[in-house]
Amino acid sequence: MIAKVRMVYHITAFSWYAFIIKSMAAKDGEKLPPGIFEYGGPWKYLTFLNLLLQMVFFGMAVVNDLQTGKNTVKGLNKWKDLIFSVLAFPVGMFVVLLFWVIFAYDRQLVYPESLDAFFPLWMNHAMHTVVMPVLLGEILLQHHVYPKTKNGLAALGVVGLAYLGWVIFIYLAVGLWVYPLLGLLSTSGVLGLFLLNMTVVAMMYLLGRTLNNCVWGKGKTVTKTK
Repeated sequence: MIAKVRMVYHITAFSWYAFIIKSMAAKDGEKLPPGIFEYGGPWKYLTFLNLLLQMVFFGMAVVNDLQTGKNTVKGLNKWKDLIFSVLAFPVGMFVVLLFWVIFAYDRQLVYPESLDAFFPLWMNHAMHTVVMPVLLGEILLQHHVYPKTKNGLAALGVVGLAYLGWVIFIYLAVGLWVYPLLGLLSTSGVLGLFLLNMTVVAMMYLLGRTLNNCVWGKGKTVTKTK
């Protein structure tokens, strides 16, 4: 029974993220607020990259569910767990947390009012709110094998550095920061903010691992956590 519920959940989540991305793509011909997709398009925003990440993860989960019992499952399941533990959960939770913290402080720094007419309210919550309960639901329905903590954090750090490099590349190319907040900071401030963000992402990784242990038992997760 649980396997059927899990499959329905995965199919629903995959379809949901595919729908959101398709809805965003349909806005390509609409008049954009100044500077929103200038250079790099939506690919420069962590929110959009996270939506793609979530869709890929749940797509892999669906395929894995459909192939349960076959010889090809073992390798796919390993990659699915790795993507969830190192990327999908910590990045998804980070996007939700950071967006709403900055939005509460000063929305102009992360989501100017000009975007309200472009992205309807439901789409804003689809991108920045619904991600969290969907991930928590996944924790409750599916056990995930986590890598060694040092390996997981190292992989997460590499991804973080890659995204920072992408953001800096865009700034050097066109003289515009992806996020207005960065324009208010000095070079040391930008680096300090990045280190703070990476600390929060690392905490989200550890949170995911802790929740996984609480729901499914520590003994099933990994053999070593050094």
